[in-house]
Amino acid sequence: MSTPNNNPKGILLILSGMALFSIQDSLIKYIFEESALYELYFGRTLTALILLTVFLKITSQKLIIKTHYPLLTCCRVICFFFGFSFFYISLTYMSLAMANALFFSSPFFISILAIIFLGEKVGIRRWLAILVGFIGVYIVLNPNFENFNYMKLAPVACALCYAISMTITKITSDKDNVYSQMFHLYIGAIGISILFFIFTGKGQFNTFSDPTFQFILREWFTNPTYAWPYIVAMGFVAAVSFYCVFSAYSVASPSVVSLFEYSLIIWAIIIGYVLFNDVPTIRTFVGVALIIGAGVYIYFREKVKDQMIVSDTPNR
Repeated sequence: MSTPNNNPKGILLILSGMALFSIQDSLIKYIFEESALYELYFGRTLTALILLTVFLKITSQKLIIKTHYPLLTCCRVICFFFGFSFFYISLTYMSLAMANALFFSSPFFISILAIIFLGEKVGIRRWLAILVGFIGVYIVLNPNFENFNYMKLAPVACALCYAISMTITKITSDKDNVYSQMFHLYIGAIGISILFFIFTGKGQFNTFSDPTFQFILREWFTNPTYAWPYIVAMGFVAAVSFYCVFSAYSVASPSVVSLFEYSLIIWAIIIGYVLFNDVPTIRTFVGVALIIGAGVYIYFREKVKDQMIVSDTPNR
């Protein structure tokens, strides 16, 4: 006998998870001038890996380290790692609201990739929804093509990398469980971060005055007493976020819970205003409305077609 859905509890959990993701983003934005990008990535992921290991031990969950899809898993790890590298970079010069709004273009990329690699059928209405979603992205970006800053595309690049990662996850999930896949992401991120430390960790390539490039290439451990408490806090926040999100999907109807994932944008607007005095423009609100509307429509079309890849739980 199946357990009845507890939708109010699920909604509360997903709202909490999205709020915590936004808090994690704000911590990155707050300390990026005192830390290196991959130092931050390394510390955050190591903390999350330790907490995942403790959680699996306490709950007696079995962790199967070996993957049945080694090549696809490597591709997924690389796409995920560099995708969120783009996202973290974008937080150095972009508001939380804009970065997260552009990240939510990922369902449109996933729909396109699902057609190519998973053989999913997409009708004219879903194609129109994808088009509307990208129009929303265009409005948020507000490009001036004569003097366009292509760094603004970093969250969109993250969305594309995330879409590739999630498409691969759809393929590998038949044999690799969620904990194994999270473990692979964490181990991969730690390993790649260590490689960056070996080749750039002494700051030998940090010859830039721009704060964003300094964040990417800064020497590691220049101010650990200040930065590392925040970095470890990010790992804790990320771990609790994941727990909230996965718990929400386990206690409530996915068709209800997934719609509240878009609350991440609302939390980003609120936290961005409170902590950084960021006030989105009317143009940004219009673009966000189109992105959310298109994403929700695609979700319901997938629900009708029983093709749920776009609405899979976000994993950040």
